[in-house]
Amino acid sequence: MGRGKIEIKRIENSTNRQVTFSKRRAGILKKAREIGVLCDAEVGVVVFSSAGKLCEYCTPKTTLSRILEKYQTNSGKILWDEKHKSLSAEIDRVKKENDNMQIELRHMKGEDLNSLQPKELIAIEEALHNGQTNLRDKMMDHWRMYKRNEKTLEDEHKMLAFRMHQQDVELSGGIRELELGYHHDDRDFATQMPFTFRVQPSHPNLQEDKW
Repeated sequence: MGRGKIEIKRIENSTNRQVTFSKRRAGILKKAREIGVLCDAEVGVVVFSSAGKLCEYCTPKTTLSRILEKYQTNSGKILWDEKHKSLSAEIDRVKKENDNMQIELRHMKGEDLNSLQPKELIAIEEALHNGQTNLRDKMMDHWRMYKRNEKTLEDEHKMLAFRMHQQDVELSGGIRELELGYHHDDRDFATQMPFTFRVQPSHPNLQEDKW
């Protein structure tokens, strides 16, 4: 028994609407992949949910922007305004400039030189020479800066050592003064303290030995 027909209208229940969207979106993307593989077609699909979430698919051998450009060319409809056209031209210019720089970089590395003319080789040689000179100048500037920093650190070290020496001298002088003060107090105490001596006879009393 087949399924009944579904009336095509907006689903009011938000949960059912989201479930249906997820299922139908998966089905559309599946069909897009299948037609791209089976029929060697260029397919681009763009889907926005009711919440504004983007979902897109494009066949691997192309891009969505190329498909839109082909659509614009074949349909005659203008998809891009002047602002977008100028932006697209700027992007193309930057890409071309990047490609040229990549080629020049390979030439600087000594690659792909067989196709160059003598004038181009001379220009590359001059560019390498100028680059070497600039690199040497920068290295010398860094070396001079390093030496200046080294001299500054050396002067600061000498100043710090001199200050530490002064502090040691002052500290030694203070300790010496304290030691002299202690010795002076000891001498004063020795002179002020009374002493009592008992003199013992150095010779025996001869009268006590008489019979």
